[in-house]
Amino acid sequence: MSNEAAPSLKAAAAGSIASFIDHTLLKPEASEADVLKVCAEAAEYGFKSVCVNPVWVKTVKKALKGSGVLTCSVVGFPLGATPTDVKTFEARGAVLDGADEVDMVINIAAARAGDKGALVEDITSVAEAVHGSGAILKVIIETALLTDGQKVLACEAAVEAGADFVKTSTGFNGGGATAEDIALMRKTVGPVLGVKASGGVRSLADAQAMIAAGATRIGASSGIAIVKGEQGSSSY
Repeated sequence: MSNEAAPSLKAAAAGSIASFIDHTLLKPEASEADVLKVCAEAAEYGFKSVCVNPVWVKTVKKALKGSGVLTCSVVGFPLGATPTDVKTFEARGAVLDGADEVDMVINIAAARAGDKGALVEDITSVAEAVHGSGAILKVIIETALLTDGQKVLACEAAVEAGADFVKTSTGFNGGGATAEDIALMRKTVGPVLGVKASGGVRSLADAQAMIAAGATRIGASSGIAIVKGEQGSSSY
């Protein structure tokens, strides 16, 4: 399990915001050229990872070799309505292809039904596959579709199942990260697990608000704009 205690806002504002960012390209129509462009940007700006769909993991791993930027993939994305054994197979394939991190979507229906046991079973199976290769597991709870009580239940299930992070959103099902949700998730998982804010984080102010609320990672397709904001420039 990762040690992702919440950093201070001061640290995030001291020239290090790029290291919080998973530079993300999850559009189904993304081309190889698009993916390679994102990889080049991540290496240039020093982002934490590049997050892509599973079909691009090998391409990203090769493109990022020697850059220090991690390769991240998604599982059960974006609906989470995939049988556990299929999610587990997908996760195992992603790490075999080179993923350092895997972001899985929970069984959202189980969370809405209050079925913590089903959530724990689903997450545990994927966690075992991911951790078996030394990779990190982030658990997307899709906050826009849950009540606060259901968000807490999903986060508790992630902790119980041995996940490394909880994450707000896919960005595909409405809504996105809010400081209120990040604070609730941080309070629920405690100081050790990572908390990833994803969906609608487009500016430096957005990112800093999430970090101040307890986020230790930012998922964004607007990473360059966020970094440019930190540098006091809006030009590209």
